[in-house]
Amino acid sequence: MKKRKMYFRMITASLLRRRSRMVIALLAISIGAMILSGLVTIYYDVPRQMGAQFRSYGANMILVSEGDTITQEQVDATREQVPGDKLVGIAAYRYETVRINDRPVMAAAADMEQVRNTSPFWLVEGEWPSREGEIMIGKNLAQTYNLKVGKRTTCTYAPESETEAEEGETEEIVLDNWVDFTVTGILDTGGKEEDYAYMLLSDMEKLTGLPTEYDVCELSISSNSVGLQTIADQISDNVDGISARLVKRVTESEDTVLSKLQSLVLLVTIVVLALTMICVATTMTAVVAERRKEIGLRKALGASNGSIIAEFMGEGVALGAFGGLVGALLGFLFAQAVSRNVFNSSITLMPWLIPVTIIASVLVTGIACLIPIRSATQVDPALVLKGE
Repeated sequence: MKKRKMYFRMITASLLRRRSRMVIALLAISIGAMILSGLVTIYYDVPRQMGAQFRSYGANMILVSEGDTITQEQVDATREQVPGDKLVGIAAYRYETVRINDRPVMAAAADMEQVRNTSPFWLVEGEWPSREGEIMIGKNLAQTYNLKVGKRTTCTYAPESETEAEEGETEEIVLDNWVDFTVTGILDTGGKEEDYAYMLLSDMEKLTGLPTEYDVCELSISSNSVGLQTIADQISDNVDGISARLVKRVTESEDTVLSKLQSLVLLVTIVVLALTMICVATTMTAVVAERRKEIGLRKALGASNGSIIAEFMGEGVALGAFGGLVGALLGFLFAQAVSRNVFNSSITLMPWLIPVTIIASVLVTGIACLIPIRSATQVDPALVLKGE
């Protein structure tokens, strides 16, 4: 027990006597540990953060019917195949040609809350339709028909049916349905959506007189390409009459950005650890050079190389452990600042990262001390005591 106390006292005294050099080494270790902890946190949190960012660019999966339309039962069955924590939104659209001012216009009906989830990039001047009798007009349509928020307009629907006359001729019968709408929003996307009018499903049923069946269904799922493909295969296998397809443009771009960003984070982490190791090795080498006479005297009095190695390694481990602890705490603050400034969202503390950072700091410091320790064991007492 006395030897252990003496050992710790020697290490503590050695560190305190060379405070200026040890503070430099401690700062290097703390900064290295901070970068390590922060970048590892970002590395693991980037997929979630980037996934949330990419979800703002629209759906990453589309359902295609093997028949003519998609039923509500198929949409509900698809929803059951996607884990609840992965599903961002599922928007099924029904398209019909209606008339505004006696001119044909493509109208889309859907659950607007789900559309907002799958297409958060849509810019709407005004409000989204939330009640019957409300409609959202694409920017191009609004300019064509001089429609503004708050203005009323009438949509008509003219289903065409053919009946056979007695003489064998075909006679066309046109049945007009109409619904008055209030324009609540003007849609601006910079894409084809600006040529459409958007309404609730109940209004489309009232306008057409037909039950709801969908033409296409879009899903926004928070997962990587492998997970998305697994979910798509599961939907295709378990939902009758439905084929799930990935939006390659979105999924491939997401994978490319994530892989490059994670590679960059890994590269920076390796470089920072290497620089930390160099700084610690340089500091410890200078300490050994300062203590050559002390080391020579101890050897002359019978100290073994093992005791000298243990003392210098103990100093390195102490610096590594304390610097790792400080760096782990600062690393979380660093990662939080990066996440808020880059992704505009917060991250959660990963408790397991604290001991991992401390262990990594101790290992890096221990490796950095190997060269200085080797030079310390090679000190010749006779030459040092003669002043050479």
